[in-house]
Amino acid sequence: MTEGAVLVREGRPADRAFVADLGRRTIADSVAPFRHFNPALVDASFEGLLDFVYSQPHVMLIADAGEHSVGFALLLTAMPDEVTRMPQGFVAYMAVEPSRRGRGIAKQLLGAAEEEARRQGLPYMGLMVTEENVAARALYERSGYVTERRLLCKLL
Repeated sequence: MTEGAVLVREGRPADRAFVADLGRRTIADSVAPFRHFNPALVDASFEGLLDFVYSQPHVMLIADAGEHSVGFALLLTAMPDEVTRMPQGFVAYMAVEPSRRGRGIAKQLLGAAEEEARRQGLPYMGLMVTEENVAARALYERSGYVTERRLLCKLL
């Protein structure tokens, strides 16, 4: 594989260190700009998310470019919709190295997650994204995702 080509593969236990590192470096992207936050608590929240994902049926997808991992997606495969209880795949977290964004890596990861969900017979795919993450929202909309619910917040 050439340095520019990206291959998405299923993750291995050894990839957990990469996932933890990139997740810690990108988790602040999931915080709305109006929220003041303690970075240590946000890091702890991400660690809790990893603990939850790893304790559930899941698939870890890793995007590799040459010898380097450049992104990941964590797909929960037994997380039904909280309202309808219908089965669905749920992207718990997805991240791409900041220096590699805008090159279609997230699209490849999302496509691989959808393919895995279809393979497992899951009829829906869900995920959450902050309103300000315009690039991610555009990717999801181009991929056919529609807004189902909104979390509304207010600074007091």
